Amino acid sequence: MQIEELSYAIVTPYSMRKSRTGGIVGRLISRTGLDLVGGRMFAPSAELAKRYAEGIVTETNARHRATQELIRDYVLKNFTGNVNGQRPRMLFLIFRGPDAVEKIHRTVGHIVHERTSGETIRDTYGDYITDTSGNVTYFEPGVLAVFDSKAVERDLKLWAEFSDRDGGILDQVINFPAEAKIEKTLVLIKPDNFRFPNLRPGGVIEVFSRSGLYIIGFKVHRMSVAQAEEFYGPVLPVLEQKLGPASGRDNWESIVEFMAGRKPSECPSDKRDTAGTEKSIAIVYQGVDAVRKIRDVLGPTDPAKAPPGSIRKEFGQTIMINAAHASDSAENAKREMAIVQIDENNFKPLIENFYPRQ
Repeated sequence: MQIEELSYAIVTPYSMRKSRTGGIVGRLISRTGLDLVGGRMFAPSAELAKRYAEGIVTETNARHRATQELIRDYVLKNFTGNVNGQRPRMLFLIFRGPDAVEKIHRTVGHIVHERTSGETIRDTYGDYITDTSGNVTYFEPGVLAVFDSKAVERDLKLWAEFSDRDGGILDQVINFPAEAKIEKTLVLIKPDNFRFPNLRPGGVIEVFSRSGLYIIGFKVHRMSVAQAEEFYGPVLPVLEQKLGPASGRDNWESIVEFMAGRKPSECPSDKRDTAGTEKSIAIVYQGVDAVRKIRDVLGPTDPAKAPPGSIRKEFGQTIMINAAHASDSAENAKREMAIVQIDENNFKPLIENFYPRQ
């Protein structure tokens, strides 16, 4: 039996500013076949950036060491400071499965390559440009990762240590004009996107990037039955009025089962608050008129009525299996974020529980 490993990939600040997050996430999930088990947004402090950079250069081989030094310098320059009114934001993703470290390695690719083929993430989203003398004039890795299990463990423990202070909902990171109507809204990428490793989760994020909004929060979440009941509570009376009490409740229970893996009527009372079997990704977007912009890109509930290019037309199947949920008002966004505990740090315990305490 193969031993499961954790591995990670960091979507760099530049990749996030250029809305490349969806394409990168899609490739990481589909090409590795690994389970995306954790994710958290970070705006690193100078201390975190310094400590992360200190662990990068380990090679004695001159060529490999030069590459590591390039990455170290990139981290020190790009992980802190301010670019066009933004502190650097990055998305830290954790994957789990057999040979996770090697699979991430193959998918991310090398820094230096003889020719660009588009095969790896760095082929597509990274840049390594030199002059005629071989001096590097521009460098953007697209994604950061390490390819040794001991280094993965070291880095994960470091980022877990800083995950409360430097990570979470980054609603104070981006500077907006004082008169701008700034909103936060919640998106759930629904369980139908995670039936098997595929491009769909990344594709949904990619389409949402058309909104021009900023990702400021990210959480891999498994709804409990109790959370799903509360989240979709307002839908129950609507369904009962439309379909009748019995049929309406049956349909509502199916929604809860779809999101949490179990119908309320079949769930023992002592299991109602237990994390469900179905995985979602909860994302918080921030920006001007965020609620409307996200819902415009999402499309109507029924994929059959959704316009071409919308998420539900591209990825939805039925009224229930329709790819994603988005809050319909700023008030509901607050309510829904509270239900899924968007502020919860489930990143840190994931790492602490995987590695034995020293």
